[in-house]
Amino acid sequence: MPSARNQTIQTAALQAGAQGRTRSRRAQTLPREASRSESKAEEAPKASVSDLMDRPHLLPGWIDPVEPADLVAARRDIHRTPEPGWSEFIATARLAEAFRSAGFSITYGPQFISPQFVRGRDPEEVEKGRRFALEVGVPPEEIRRIGDYPGLLAAWDTGRPGRTIAIRIELDALAVEEPESPAHLPFREGFASVRHGVMHACGHDGHQAAAIALARFIAANADRLAGKIIFICQPAEEGSRGAYPILQSGVLHGVDTIFCAHIAPELEVGEVVAEPTKLLSTTKIDFEFTGRAAHAGAHPQAGRNALLAAANAAINIMALPRHEDGMTRVNVGQLHAGEGRNIVPSHAWMEVEVRGENAAVNRDLAADALLRAQGAAMGYGVECRQKIVGEAIDFVPDPAISQLITVCARRARGCVKVVPYWPVNSSDDGTLLMRSVQDAGGKAGYFIVGGAFAGNAVKPAVDFDERALVTLYDTWTNLIVALLGNWR
Repeated sequence: MPSARNQTIQTAALQAGAQGRTRSRRAQTLPREASRSESKAEEAPKASVSDLMDRPHLLPGWIDPVEPADLVAARRDIHRTPEPGWSEFIATARLAEAFRSAGFSITYGPQFISPQFVRGRDPEEVEKGRRFALEVGVPPEEIRRIGDYPGLLAAWDTGRPGRTIAIRIELDALAVEEPESPAHLPFREGFASVRHGVMHACGHDGHQAAAIALARFIAANADRLAGKIIFICQPAEEGSRGAYPILQSGVLHGVDTIFCAHIAPELEVGEVVAEPTKLLSTTKIDFEFTGRAAHAGAHPQAGRNALLAAANAAINIMALPRHEDGMTRVNVGQLHAGEGRNIVPSHAWMEVEVRGENAAVNRDLAADALLRAQGAAMGYGVECRQKIVGEAIDFVPDPAISQLITVCARRARGCVKVVPYWPVNSSDDGTLLMRSVQDAGGKAGYFIVGGAFAGNAVKPAVDFDERALVTLYDTWTNLIVALLGNWR
C-alpha cells in the first residue's frame, strides 16, 4: 500500500500530466505560426561566456586583488620562456618570487626531490636550461638555490586549526615548434616562444599564471582562512616523470584534500568538467638495443643488427592485443639507430609508452611490451636493456569533492555549464599524488576548464582562449573559500 508521501507525489504527477495534456490540446488548436511564436517566446536566452565574465564570483566580504588582465599578462610572460622537464629554472624562480613576496614559506627542489627516484632526466638538457635561465636574467644566487632539481613547495599556514589542502601546478613545456601563423594567438599578439623547438602547448603556462594570482588572493584574505595550503610546483609532468620523486619525499603527509586541474583546448570555452573519466594508467619505457658492428659489404655475417631488432620490436609492440578489462593505448614514439649506410647497425634506441584504463590493464601491456622487445633482441642475437622513465595511474574520484567542484565552478566567471563527466583518454602523473592522499584517508579532486576557440573544439589547437584563465582562477578561489574559509 503506498505511503501518504507517495500518494502526494503521485497526485502531483497526475495533475502535472493533466495540465500538460490540456496545454498540448490547446496548442493543437492554435494557428501554426502562433504556436511557433509561443515556443520561441518560452525559450530563455542562453548566457554566453562574455555575458558571465562580469558576474559576482565571491561571497561578500572576500577580497579579490586580481584583475583578468593580470592573469593574461602573467600567462603571456610565462609562455615566452618555455622549459622542458627537469630544466624549469625560470618557472621555479618566477613562482618562488611570487609566493615569497606574498608571504609563503618556500622549499626548493633539492630539499624534497631525491635523485634516486628521478626518472627521464637528461643532464645535457638540464645544463642547457640553466644557461638559458641565466641569459634571461634569473639571478645566479637563485639558480644556486634551485640546484640540479627545479621544483617548488609553497606553503601558507594560517596558524589556526583547519584542513590542509594541496594544489598541484605543472612547470614544464613540450618539445613542440610554435606555429608562426597569424591564426595562432601567441604569434599574432607577440608572445610566442623565444626558444625554437620548445613551447607551452599543454596549458601549463595558464596553470602557473593562476597560481601566481592565487598567492595574492590568499595573502589578501589571510584573516578569513583557517588551516594550511600547499602548492606543489611539479617539474616534468610531461612524460609522467616528476610526481614519483615528489611522492617519495613524504610532503603529502597530513594533506586532507589534494586538487589537480587542467585547461583543455579541445573542450568548449565556458565548460568545466567536475569529474574527468579515463585518466589512464601509463608506463613509459626506453629500450636500448646493442648489437655488433660489421662492414655490410665485406663481412655482413659478422654483424648483429640492432636496427632490425628494434624495428621488429616496434612492429610487435604496436600489435599488442586489446584488453577485455578496459581500453588500451600503445605508441612507439621514437626509434634512432645505426652508424652509416655501409655498417651493420650496432646500436638502436627506442621510446615506447603503453596506457590502460586501469592499473591491471596497463601492467599487462607493459609486461607484454618488455617480453616482445626481449624476443626481438634474441631473434637477432643482440642485447636489449630497458628502463622505466615515467608512470601514472588511473584517477578514482571522490564524489563529495566532485560535487564541491561543481558548486564552485558554477560561481566562476565565464562558466556557462558544468559537465559532470568527460573522457580524457590521456594520462597525468598527478594521479600518483592523489592516490597517495586517498590511501592515507584523504580526498582528491580533478577538474578541467574548457579553452577551445570558437569552432575549434573538434580539432584541438595548441593554444587556448584566455578567458579560461578567469574561470580556472575563480574555481580555485571558491574551492579555497569553501575548504579553508568554511563558506563564511
